[in-house]
Amino acid sequence: MALNPTRNDLPAKARAAMVDLLNARLADAIDLALQLKQAHWNIKGTTFLMLHELFDKLHEETEGYVDDLAERCVQLGGTAMGTLGAVSAATSLSPYPTRPQSTTGVVKTVADALAGFGKGIRAAIDAADKAGDKDTADLFTEISRGADKGLWFVESHLQ
Repeated sequence: MALNPTRNDLPAKARAAMVDLLNARLADAIDLALQLKQAHWNIKGTTFLMLHELFDKLHEETEGYVDDLAERCVQLGGTAMGTLGAVSAATSLSPYPTRPQSTTGVVKTVADALAGFGKGIRAAIDAADKAGDKDTADLFTEISRGADKGLWFVESHLQ
């Protein structure tokens, strides 16, 4: 992918690598946001309200990650790839099951999605650091902390 002109002083090769990495994690973040909304809409059971609100809160936080990832991509001269087709082709998360699930099943599905997202973000921290882009590594670190906190909140419902 060709980069757009920018006065950002990171080497073009590093910026191109970061744009690819950011778009990969952007696809995961958009997928995660959609999975959280799916869980939010369809949760049932005696803990409905608590989980309904938790999934909505995590969705809002994830939408913030989506915006931050996309904007960083563009700051580096790239194009943020957030269309349905691009996300569907690039996400590394497992698909959200659309069959009815028990409350525990939904919580496990959401926990798995958050864990997968966190794993990809942590790998991206190292890749950005290795490429010499401390700002992108810092962004990934910030997102990692939030994803881990969300996973902790969700996993607490499984204990």
